Amino acid sequence: MFTWACILLGGPLAAFAVLAAAAPLRRTGRPAALLSIAGMGTACVAAVGLAVTWSARPEPAVADVVWAATSRMPAIRFGLLVDGLAVCMALVVSLVALLVQVYSLGYLHDEPKPSLGRYYAWQSLFAFSMLGLVLASSVLQTYVFWELVGLCSFLLIGFWYRRKEAARAALKAFWTTRLGDVGFALGIVVLWGSARTLSWDGLFSAAAGGRLGGMALGLGVTGLFLGAMGKSAQFPLHIWLPDAMEGPTPVSALIHAATMVAAGVFLMVRSAPLLVRVPDLSAAVLAIGCLTAVLGASMALTERDVKRILAFSTVSQLGMMMAAVGAGAPLAAFFHLVTHAAFKALLFLAAGSLIHALGTNDIFAMGRLWRPMRVTAVYFLLGGLALAGVFPFAGFFSKDAVLAEVLHRGHPVAFAVLLATAALTAFYMTRAFVVVFLGTKKAEAHAHESGALLLAPMGVLALGAVVGGALLEGPIARALSGSLGLAPFSEGGEHGLIVPLLATAAALGGILVGWLGYGSRAFDPGRVAAAAGPLTRAITRRFYVDDVAVAAYRGWLALAAAVGWVDRYVVDGVVNGATVAGEAMAQRLRVLQNGKIQDALYAVGLGFLLLVLLALRGLRG
Repeated sequence: MFTWACILLGGPLAAFAVLAAAAPLRRTGRPAALLSIAGMGTACVAAVGLAVTWSARPEPAVADVVWAATSRMPAIRFGLLVDGLAVCMALVVSLVALLVQVYSLGYLHDEPKPSLGRYYAWQSLFAFSMLGLVLASSVLQTYVFWELVGLCSFLLIGFWYRRKEAARAALKAFWTTRLGDVGFALGIVVLWGSARTLSWDGLFSAAAGGRLGGMALGLGVTGLFLGAMGKSAQFPLHIWLPDAMEGPTPVSALIHAATMVAAGVFLMVRSAPLLVRVPDLSAAVLAIGCLTAVLGASMALTERDVKRILAFSTVSQLGMMMAAVGAGAPLAAFFHLVTHAAFKALLFLAAGSLIHALGTNDIFAMGRLWRPMRVTAVYFLLGGLALAGVFPFAGFFSKDAVLAEVLHRGHPVAFAVLLATAALTAFYMTRAFVVVFLGTKKAEAHAHESGALLLAPMGVLALGAVVGGALLEGPIARALSGSLGLAPFSEGGEHGLIVPLLATAAALGGILVGWLGYGSRAFDPGRVAAAAGPLTRAITRRFYVDDVAVAAYRGWLALAAAVGWVDRYVVDGVVNGATVAGEAMAQRLRVLQNGKIQDALYAVGLGFLLLVLLALRGLRG
């Protein structure tokens, strides 16, 4: 089993090492790409082998080595943790990364050869970093790979770094997520200080045995959640994700489906045995998740850029997953993470097919593409129906699992918010599909279907989007229940069929309203948006969160400049002034020292005479 795990990590790592060390090979373009794809294919095969081997004996297993140890502290160990959660996530990451790399070979065929080699080197490192995070046996090791994931996201979002928008988006993503990572690092320090261990099983045992609890546990898990807020784009740290669309579309698919944003949810599911012991934090996670879900869905309503529509959708879906974690249902959150990886990657790759054919991201510059791009249209439709949660697509099962768990665990308000989010999701996806493929505007005449390198990976993902929910619900429940000791799905509890019926009604209602507005034109969405005046402006301005962030950034720069001025002209001024004054006094006193021996003898004699006079005066007194 650990042999498979090592091969899983070694495939993409070896590809990156070769491409990084062999510059001539990296500059060849397509051969470099094939090497990276071969490494990722090896990892995918190893993930399947790992899953088969683990299923024969489905128990958590750890193989680690001592990384650091002294006589004064317990050893810090690094190694591999193989359990149901790691196996499921490794399958998702390796498969999606492989499909994205194959897709990229067609999507970036016009890219200069050195740039293409550099792209695939970063892709290999990205996959290795995420797989290392998934298999990490300790929270410190998780943090190491966590930072590598952030670095790779920065490099790939800013891949076209000569474009100012891409460079700025990369920096925005890097610094926003770093803000959350500071909390993650502090959380690790607190957990270590209290539990004296950083292994996941050691932390779980310490919490269960009472050695880790109270404020230390609360602060430590809060730190982990702050890190997850940054990576998984939870309010208010969600602002980086829409701008990250400046990177190549395959990068967007990988980030949104199986790596960067998935890392935060994965971390919270992994730490679920700790989170359940901090009720106040769980309530905060639930509230932030619900807020993120509804805000993300709202911001997609007026967006014109097809990739940003999907980006806001990702923000919304991540909010739903976090809400499930906060409600005490991490199993449902992970189930939705797995299905979301399939249909969101499919949607991004379909969007890339549109952009590749038309050279624009604006949905209102597209239209009537059903005939010239029939296959892409079908794939986009399947992904959209899965995202909307329509039966029998994958999203129906995972989204309903989230809704059922939230309601069953006694959170009716959160359930209502997430149900409204589901309706908004169905509406904006219907809007995008109708405008792009059925709209009245005629797209450019040269619109044509994409080639096999783009369509084949989408076909695999489409299969997952259609049947993944029905096929994976049971296996995921069994794998995670055995790994983390989590309760299985409640199946709605006493609410029975109410949840799936309400969820289906919300999805169909959203689709119907979207069709009436953009298909049959029963009403004018523009007039509705105008009538909603302030709300529409708030949505268009992303609820002013970006404005507040920019103002805070500028305020921070102004404060830094003011502190720098005080340091330079006040603090340094006092020190420099004292130096100048001392130097002036020294210049005045130096005349007393002319280097002549006779003058020194005169001074000694005068001093001796003064001492004698003082002594005689004292005797008289």
